Amino acid sequence: MKTSSGKKLWIGSSWKMNKTSSEVERFCEQILPVLNDLPDQIQSFLIPPFPYAQKVAQELESVTTRIGVQNICWAESGPFTGEVSCAMAKDIGASIVEIGHSERRYWFGETDDTVNKKVRATLDSGLSPLVCVGDTADEKQWGVSVESIVRQVKIALYGIEKVELGRVLVAYEPVWAIGENGIPATPHEAEEGLKAIYDALVSVYGELDANKVTLLYGGSVHQDNAEELIQQPTIDGLFIGRAAWQPEGYAEILSIASRYTS
Repeated sequence: MKTSSGKKLWIGSSWKMNKTSSEVERFCEQILPVLNDLPDQIQSFLIPPFPYAQKVAQELESVTTRIGVQNICWAESGPFTGEVSCAMAKDIGASIVEIGHSERRYWFGETDDTVNKKVRATLDSGLSPLVCVGDTADEKQWGVSVESIVRQVKIALYGIEKVELGRVLVAYEPVWAIGENGIPATPHEAEEGLKAIYDALVSVYGELDANKVTLLYGGSVHQDNAEELIQQPTIDGLFIGRAAWQPEGYAEILSIASRYTS
């Protein structure tokens, strides 16, 4: 039984820079009855573009789906044109903040240091950070994938106390597996990456507290590989891209996940 450890099985999606208001409304209308019938052991979550986060939170307020934003600034307020604070995210109904996605790192200069600052700000605000880490195709070829993702995790959580770990999610998203042309990781590769992250958490916090962190896999997750990924021992859930951008696709993966709960 996947949830025998007491953890919920997290199944969610980030929409990146996609959807209009009408598309968001259609998605919510169609997915609401599915979310309403989910087993208690599944924690669904959605991370829309910021302009629609409040709309999604309001449309789905009758279910336990958690809503996130795709980025925040580490500062509480100030001269940071174009940025969004944790207080703003919280004010519109978000409870999760996606931090450090490889696209943020590549296109917008996100660094391990700024990831750590954002994790700290998120936790201080009472929100849950969803920290994305991953290895590049070059790092995989060079045989340094483990070193790369462990470095990212340790810096992201630097200074984070044990008592806060229950609100932390870490998603292993191999950069080579992300996007339309991504090459899906095998379940074994996904498990290897998350096991390395788990072992690093144990080395810092000890086994008891390391187990409080929710470990997700993301990177070309789809209906055909979701079942085998969920069965991996270290994977606590799936962080899905385009395969869950339509309500039918998300519903199908939620149905697959439901088989592994009591």
